[in-house]
Amino acid sequence: MFVPVTYESKPQMPTKPSRARRWIRDKKATPYWSNGVFCVRLNVPPSDACFQDIAVGVDPGSKKEGFTVKSEAHTYLNVQAAAKIDVKTKIEKRRNLRRGRRYRKRPYRKNRTNRLANKQRIPPSTRARWDWKLRILDWLSKRFPVTHICVEDIKAGSRQGQRRWNASFNPLQVGKQWFYEQVASRWALLTLQGHDTARIRESLGLKKTSQKTAETFDTHCVDSWCLAFHTVGGAIDVDNTSVFCIYPIHHKRRCLHRELPKKGGIRSRYGGTMSMGWKKQTLVKHPKHGLCLVGGYQKGRLALHDVETGKRISLSAKPEECKRLKRVQFRFKQIESVLIKQDRVQLTRF
Repeated sequence: MFVPVTYESKPQMPTKPSRARRWIRDKKATPYWSNGVFCVRLNVPPSDACFQDIAVGVDPGSKKEGFTVKSEAHTYLNVQAAAKIDVKTKIEKRRNLRRGRRYRKRPYRKNRTNRLANKQRIPPSTRARWDWKLRILDWLSKRFPVTHICVEDIKAGSRQGQRRWNASFNPLQVGKQWFYEQVASRWALLTLQGHDTARIRESLGLKKTSQKTAETFDTHCVDSWCLAFHTVGGAIDVDNTSVFCIYPIHHKRRCLHRELPKKGGIRSRYGGTMSMGWKKQTLVKHPKHGLCLVGGYQKGRLALHDVETGKRISLSAKPEECKRLKRVQFRFKQIESVLIKQDRVQLTRF
């Protein structure tokens, strides 16, 4: 396991944990956490400015996705991310609420014409799905000096002879093309077909499980590792199979009202990004519950949620008892690793 290093907000080559501990002991570096990943910030200029090529392999998926940060010598991080699939439901719910308000006995504006008709655009659900991948790559590039991005190219079903369907109607193709343009403007982009990834995986003697939602290395990270290996090369043995799982945070935006009013026609507040002056999804430390995320509030008390599962664990936390740490971009969880070296398997902890 390697520790990411930054100097003057610029990523440097990762270092060993023993060297990072020595830097911290000698006051040469300051430790900090970046969304669950331990990092160090150099207080002195680095002794060596030599950089290696670091590639990120991206294995897209419908429910889970794999990301691997690898150089020729080492595998630095394996990330399994849950795909963002809740936007379509939210858009439909917002549309139904908006249409329902127009039929009530109160003033309302007239329905405007569709200003997006006959215009090329990315649907909100597709934009959110591919923008989530781009946000993960941006986060990784701030911790590691990434030079190459290798993505497994996916294709949607095409209809022969229907140019409009193949070019603009299919949202998968539109979102993928937008994602490729964004990646190519920042890093060196490479793409491989699915059968090419399978061929590389089989040549290395690696196996992929059929359980697409399992939180293990051989679910999606094995393919992302093969993509990164194809880009930068290196030893054929996988030196790091630890998996860092991340999950997008589902925000409840401020709504005008709930769907169903209470007795007497009262419609209580719902949603929002602030709770009694605290920004939601702020990482805090509670004396009883430990590390938690700030949720909603009720009767002058904060709601705290578990960092890994997102479930509410308390609804009566006093704000003065919580120690504010930082705002996180997503929920995270660390998984035990299985080091694979030919015929020997050894269990270790991430």
